[in-house]
Amino acid sequence: MRAATIAYKPVGLVLGAVSGMLAGALFRQAWKKLGHEEDAPDARDEDRTWGEVLLAATLQGAIFAVVKAAVDRGGAVATHRLTGTWPG
Repeated sequence: MRAATIAYKPVGLVLGAVSGMLAGALFRQAWKKLGHEEDAPDARDEDRTWGEVLLAATLQGAIFAVVKAAVDRGGAVATHRLTGTWPG
């Protein structure tokens, strides 16, 4: 393994945690904006419809994927700028 890849591992872990928190906050805000209740439905929530549960899961997955990709890419670009080596 290259030194940049090894050095990037702890940075990647921190960025992963940050992206998870950011994505969770964005999802909660998006769910509120859609005019639904405060909390998104859980798959085992008896009082929610299939449509609500699947919509929430789809929205949550999309937001998490986009935020994770953006944060990972930003971290890799920043590492490349600082070290001159792509952390791949």
